[in-house]
Amino acid sequence: MNHAYIFLADGFEEIEALATLDILRRAGIYARTVSISDSFHVTGAHDTQVIADYTYEIFCAEEEELDSSDALIFPGGMPGSSNLAADEEIVALMKEHFADGGLVAGICAAPGLVLSQNDSKLLSGRKFTCYDGCEAPMQEKGAIYEAVPAVRDGNLITGRGPAFTIDFALEIVKAIRGEEVADKVRKGLLL
Repeated sequence: MNHAYIFLADGFEEIEALATLDILRRAGIYARTVSISDSFHVTGAHDTQVIADYTYEIFCAEEEELDSSDALIFPGGMPGSSNLAADEEIVALMKEHFADGGLVAGICAAPGLVLSQNDSKLLSGRKFTCYDGCEAPMQEKGAIYEAVPAVRDGNLITGRGPAFTIDFALEIVKAIRGEEVADKVRKGLLL
């Protein structure tokens, strides 16, 4: 069974994290939130308080070894994306998973701050999107920016920002469960 983990740091963009979580669960995906701190309580960029499913320590202790079909998801928001990017353990996990062919997804500022920390050999020539003005770090690694709602290029999925969260989440659903399930969820949302 495919799992999806949404990593939360204080200052995360609430729409991007929580709407993605909702859509993944509607698709029958085992989706869980992971606080990168030792507290289950995480505060969003707009002061929304959430209780994560796991702390990072519990995630490491309880979850099985990641499979390449599992998704690691990084919402944007400030300073949430900066906090994710500054966490060496999270970045190391993301880089290893991506290098092993695992699905990695980021939206808004996360592609520029978090996903851009992957090796340029793995990013060069890849298409991506992100929040306007955050594209330079990915472009410096040879990635190709597209000003569209969401992009999937192999095991890399990116979203532009809050307004495009549903597009982003449905790309993750397609990658994990296929086009048919994504279409069923889309229809259920009246899109």
